[in-house]
Amino acid sequence: MPEEIKLTTPLSDQDIMKLKIGDRVLISGKILTGRDSAHKRLFELAEKGEPLPIEIKGQIIYYVGPAPAKPGKVIGSAGPTTSYRMDPYTPLLLKLGLKGMIGKGQRGPEVREAMKKFKAVYFAATGGAGALIAQCIKSARIVAYEDLGPEAIRELVVEDFPVIVANDVYGGDLYDAGIEKFRRD
Repeated sequence: MPEEIKLTTPLSDQDIMKLKIGDRVLISGKILTGRDSAHKRLFELAEKGEPLPIEIKGQIIYYVGPAPAKPGKVIGSAGPTTSYRMDPYTPLLLKLGLKGMIGKGQRGPEVREAMKKFKAVYFAATGGAGALIAQCIKSARIVAYEDLGPEAIRELVVEDFPVIVANDVYGGDLYDAGIEKFRRD
């Protein structure tokens, strides 16, 4: 079994280029959260050439709308949401310097091409493991779009957040590779 790779944000091109599909990665540092509504707002600002309310260069966005925190907890259950809903907005954010995304499910061809072009990676987190994932989150604060409630953009401080590289800068796709590996002709 391959060893786990430890990464600390912000990420550089060099960090991204050493990753291959199937690599197990533990992320530490600050990451952002964002879902459909927040992505749409960021996209609209970027299209107009206006500044974003957050710095995305070198960052990772986790596609999550966390549950409310229980007393004494930093955050509630924080499992990944389906990523393809962010696909219309992702290539432009990658062009602006976003280096990683965390979610579940496959990405579209335009996003995979943009990851190769702009040197970014897509990480898969385990769906259904939101309570376990939340244990890796050490702090959470809203940094933009508070009116979106659970879908507001948050800055999370994470420690050893477990993910798997699903798409790399070389065009590798873990989902396609898995299908191919187990295909019965």
